[in-house]
Amino acid sequence: MNTKRVILSVYDKTNLLSFAQGLHDLGWELVASGGTARQLREADLPITDVAAVTNAPEMLGGRVKTLHPAIHGGILARDIDSDQADLAAQNIKMVDLVVCNLYPFQDTVAQPDVTLADAIEQIDIGGVTLLRAAAKNFARVGVICDPADYGFILATLQKDGQLNDQQRRQLAVKAFTHTRDYDTAITAYLTNIDDEPHPATLSFHLTRNQTLRYGENPHQTAALYATNPDAGPLGGQFVQGNKPLSYNNLLDLDAAWGAVSIFDQPAVVIVKHLSPCGIAVANSIAEAFTPALKSDPVSAFGGVIATNREVDDAFVTEVKKAKLFIEAIAAPSFSDSAQDWFAKKKKNCRLVAVPEIGRGGFEVRAIQGGFLVQDWDKGDPAGTEYTVVSQRQPTEDEWAAIRFGWLAVQQVKSNAIVFARPGRTVGVGCGLPSRIDAVALAGKKAGDEAQGAIMASDAFFPFPDGIEEAAKFGVTAVVQPGGSIRDDDVIAAVDDMGLAMVVTGVRHFRH
Repeated sequence: MNTKRVILSVYDKTNLLSFAQGLHDLGWELVASGGTARQLREADLPITDVAAVTNAPEMLGGRVKTLHPAIHGGILARDIDSDQADLAAQNIKMVDLVVCNLYPFQDTVAQPDVTLADAIEQIDIGGVTLLRAAAKNFARVGVICDPADYGFILATLQKDGQLNDQQRRQLAVKAFTHTRDYDTAITAYLTNIDDEPHPATLSFHLTRNQTLRYGENPHQTAALYATNPDAGPLGGQFVQGNKPLSYNNLLDLDAAWGAVSIFDQPAVVIVKHLSPCGIAVANSIAEAFTPALKSDPVSAFGGVIATNREVDDAFVTEVKKAKLFIEAIAAPSFSDSAQDWFAKKKKNCRLVAVPEIGRGGFEVRAIQGGFLVQDWDKGDPAGTEYTVVSQRQPTEDEWAAIRFGWLAVQQVKSNAIVFARPGRTVGVGCGLPSRIDAVALAGKKAGDEAQGAIMASDAFFPFPDGIEEAAKFGVTAVVQPGGSIRDDDVIAAVDDMGLAMVVTGVRHFRH
């Protein structure tokens, strides 16, 4: 019976010795090079050096070790007569298992002071080739790229003497995924070193973190993919809840989290169907909850909530009073007592802890045949100035409402209209193709609270009719980007009705 041969070439040496010892105890020949061979030899394990197999020394400071037909012929050979004849002619022995992981390129380029030369030296060549060769020939060869797999593989070999076809295929998929992600990281780094906002090529490496019950509707399949395979929803942690988050829950939570992240003060955002129906800021999230809910309690039923402070007992007290059905809550953290209350009293309310406030990276949307990529809208650019264009100046209270309303309307789906008072929305009109209809909806939602409120609009008013409609509800001041060819007509209408108006020069569409 031929002795089985394993090639070991690993950067991450976690649990290497115990795994190699187990293979040795099973009678395997251990072939290794460089630091891997040195560590195994220091543990008194018998090692065959790669150089002894190839009859060629390591070259170029270790850049060339395993790149040789004596290694790759043994890996790629099939159980067919012609391949076996080729091996015999070259006196090459079959390789049955390859254990390899790669230089830490991703960790290296994540360092703030990394140089291009440093990054280049962490591009693994031989390791990637070993993994790809073994993964290609998974019909015969096992390949291991993750030390976490050592235990089950050794147990399988001890029990059955070999890996089965399905196990080898699964390991091959893992290896190809590993090399794909590695190459994607290299491509991204080399593409982005010139700091182009949108590079010529854009690559994603995503891992399926969760298979969802269905998509937007029960007849649609869906899954959650993430850049970090270990991360939970929104890159955070699923804290509690009887049911997993749905596709629609995740969309709403993302919208709520993006909205709440723009506020510096303690804030609460309630979202239903991807658009906020209530936003409020206060001295604490407990104080902000009730005014956020009051903005539209009907729409809030069955919605999701995001806060930018820890959910604590005071917040729970306000939730108790509201007797509101809540699908999910996202917050930086949850106190132990708050978690305990939700677990006992609202088991179906999912809690997601998202420690990192704000958004990073790009916003990406799929369209037919491609993707749209843009920076996240994180608010007005630096240096944005508010300009009063009306004859009447806003009052102090109106200014407070204008500043809050302008932040709030940026989070609402276009056409977006927000009626606001200082620190809280009182009516939201969103997602309508007509701006005047959005004004009418916001006014209807606000009811009596519209009297003395301000109106914020995500884009300019093309005609005075939107201003006139708002005035019917009792709005006294307006904030909007301006820029319409009929701005003079709009301003004239504002002055005729005695309103105040501020323009920002910045549009905030959210389609």
